[in-house]
Amino acid sequence: MKSNQILKNVIPTEKGVLLVESTNALVFKVDKKANKKTIKESVEKALDVKVDAVRTQNTCHNYKKAYVKLHKDHMAIDVMTKLGLM
Repeated sequence: MKSNQILKNVIPTEKGVLLVESTNALVFKVDKKANKKTIKESVEKALDVKVDAVRTQNTCHNYKKAYVKLHKDHMAIDVMTKLGLM
């Protein structure tokens, strides 16, 4: 799978913004077949950042959420600003 097929979009909810500020993490809507390793590789390639951890959650709305914690050298708020979401 290509990285643009794995990452669907950033989920800009209130909880997502709180995670950006408190834990330096981003929330993505990802393909249901994607695993943590492919999500990590896709985020690192697409956003040019280093990822520390990936947590996933299957939803009942036919998609998967990925909580991506960035390395301390890369600020999630800067990434959100670069994407035009903040």
